[in-house]
Amino acid sequence: MSHDQGMKPRLLLVEDDPTSRHFLQATLETLPAQVDIAESLASALKIESGHDLWLLDANLPDGSGIDVLRALRLRSPSVPALAHTADDSPALHTQLLAAGFAEVLVKPLGAAQLLGAVRRALGDMRGARLRVSEPAASPSLPLWDERTALAALNGNVEHVATLRKLFLDELMRQQEKIVLSLERGDEATARHELHQLKASSGFVGALRLNAAAARLEKALADAEAIEVFTTTVGDTFSSG
Repeated sequence: MSHDQGMKPRLLLVEDDPTSRHFLQATLETLPAQVDIAESLASALKIESGHDLWLLDANLPDGSGIDVLRALRLRSPSVPALAHTADDSPALHTQLLAAGFAEVLVKPLGAAQLLGAVRRALGDMRGARLRVSEPAASPSLPLWDERTALAALNGNVEHVATLRKLFLDELMRQQEKIVLSLERGDEATARHELHQLKASSGFVGALRLNAAAARLEKALADAEAIEVFTTTVGDTFSSG
């Protein structure tokens, strides 16, 4: 990414409210950073890809922040994303985190809070943690790791429990969609779902599943990787 070379990082800011957009853009540019602006899902998708970070409004005129994230990740699956919203509902925040956002920022927010979240995302702490467990979905890896989950969710035990329940509620549906996509040769959908699963499993500390999803994402046609993935999904679900 550009910031690794000492250049300004390139950010995509999607915000439909003019006042909020002006504040967020002005603050982000002090990072310093190059900030591309979009007011909707449609306009965001018209901007050339190649960003280091996405900052997405959770509610837009033509869709949700989750809709934007899913659309953007079809073409750039590894870019981190932050969600921002005026809604402080824990249920919404849980949905946003489960969808793959690294953090959820509540508006109005101060400049220091915004810049701190951006620096954390650009530092790719989450990606580094996930890469540690990518080599293999070994049975020696624990199915669950509380320290990983607590670190991802700022030590909030209640949030971990809530997010883990949501994760398990969606897990079998995700597995079915991934397997069916592979059977149909729809690699784009399979990669998209696996990438989301990597993010969500990392948040809840499902280490063995995280590794299995990462392995399969890299080798979609590998029969052994598929078998390991499906077995690990079953073990994770039954142990939850």
